[in-house]
Amino acid sequence: MRTTTRYRAAMVVGAAALLVGGPAWALPQPVAAAPSNSDLEAVRIDPDAAPPGGLTSLHAFVANLGPETTNSPMTITVNLPRGTEARGPYFPEDCKESEDGRRVRCQFPAGLKSQRSATAVIPIHLDQDLAPGTVLKGRFAVHSPDDRNGENNRAEFDIRVDEPQPDN
Repeated sequence: MRTTTRYRAAMVVGAAALLVGGPAWALPQPVAAAPSNSDLEAVRIDPDAAPPGGLTSLHAFVANLGPETTNSPMTITVNLPRGTEARGPYFPEDCKESEDGRRVRCQFPAGLKSQRSATAVIPIHLDQDLAPGTVLKGRFAVHSPDDRNGENNRAEFDIRVDEPQPDN
């Protein structure tokens, strides 16, 4: 084969491959789903009382009031009061806590159906020097691009310091 013929043959094969496969810019690219029409609501549930030095758990409960399933992830951020500290393990297990242990962020994937809920569970340790009868105030919030109503995205909660249990 002559050089010109080989060159033309290579060009034809290359052009055919390009037409079959297409250029990279023409390939379908993943597209992020548009935010849904959802209303996420933070629902107050106070943790059980605990004695000084004891443990309790916060259930940061979020409901999707709808009308649609979420298309975006949501983040629940818990802010604990002074005198307390978050202690893992958390649910979901990949929640991240701040250095001082008083803020925890938990990410949930897209797909929370309308009229369904998600809950982050945060174990809380109470300082040993807290006085029984004290009420500590914390809060949590939910954030998502899908949420169309920001008025119900925050909830406060109370942690009651109980009397220590007598040693037996």
